[in-house]
Amino acid sequence: MPNTLIVIPARMQATRLPGKPMLDIAGEPMIVQVWRRAAAANLGRVVVATDSSDVVAAVTAVGGEAVMTRDDHASGSDRIFEAIEAIDPGARASIIVNLQGDLPTLEPRLIEACAAPLSEPGPDIATLAAEIDVEEEKTNPNVVKVVGSPLPQTGRLRALYFTRATAPYGDGPLYHHIGIYAYRREALGRFVSLQPSPLEKREKLEQLRALEAGMRIDVTVVDTVPLGVDTPADLERARRLLGAT
Repeated sequence: MPNTLIVIPARMQATRLPGKPMLDIAGEPMIVQVWRRAAAANLGRVVVATDSSDVVAAVTAVGGEAVMTRDDHASGSDRIFEAIEAIDPGARASIIVNLQGDLPTLEPRLIEACAAPLSEPGPDIATLAAEIDVEEEKTNPNVVKVVGSPLPQTGRLRALYFTRATAPYGDGPLYHHIGIYAYRREALGRFVSLQPSPLEKREKLEQLRALEAGMRIDVTVVDTVPLGVDTPADLERARRLLGAT
């Protein structure tokens, strides 16, 4: 794998769980749990990009690296781009992984699986999906689906569309998109320079901006969907999974 930099965006102003990165899970802030899993992937340097001095202090206290960014970014992608310009001005890292800061139970192997397609020429961006096996998720608009064309002999998909609708129509598997991304550095720079696209605004899915601009996204199909902590119920589930009392 080319020189890889994992950046974890973490903002404190989450609507449903204010102060989310600092919420305690198994005796440590959530952001520290995520940082530990990113470090365990052994892909390269791991940096937390945040708008909070409390997050910086929590990460550095356990030996991690964190950088302060502006508090007015529209997305995590914008935040990580500001961060990499500051921490890697010489552009040594050619692959940038955008790892969400609310995945405290993430299996480190999924990070490597996400970045794997970028070890080959072709895709600009890589991400993950898992086959949906819960019937109600097929029609749930909060479960984002990826519509993709199979890439022979790889087990991967080339993404054609992302949607909150039930798609594609007809017999066959549906895939739950997992919001972890790996970018070629130049692709990330191009992506954040683009204006929000019509389908992105309609579906409220940032990755459609890349597809509408003609960028290629390849998808590794994995066997699990990591728990994203967005609600108090998610938080309690994460605490149970990680053995909190």
